[in-house]
Amino acid sequence: MRRWISQGSQFEAEFGYARAVVDGAWIHVSGTTGFDYETMTLPEDVIGQCRQALANIAAALAQAGASCDDVVRVRYYLLDAGEFSALAPLLRAHFAAARPAATMLVVAGLIDPRLRIEIEVTAHRPETFAAS
Repeated sequence: MRRWISQGSQFEAEFGYARAVVDGAWIHVSGTTGFDYETMTLPEDVIGQCRQALANIAAALAQAGASCDDVVRVRYYLLDAGEFSALAPLLRAHFAAARPAATMLVVAGLIDPRLRIEIEVTAHRPETFAAS
């Protein structure tokens, strides 16, 4: 059974996607940025953007009955590889229990030139993980 999770972002409606898709035990969270979707504000610094992106991801996972501890795969998209070391403690704090497979990509740009980072994750819901 598939269901879609929305956080009410104008981008979801504009570009025709869901913040997350729950497909059976799996949760696929779209590339997530540091926009606060309630206020549509964006921190200027990469740490603030990363913190908000992680909060957005955690909220989507919670709606699907999971948490960051259930993440099995994470992909980071950064504009500047030099910013990763500043983000490492924050990322470690969110994913220490899960220790997901991870990929870090340095990209030429993201959809909005103000964006510094985008994060996408895949999680497996705990109640079905033990049974599989």
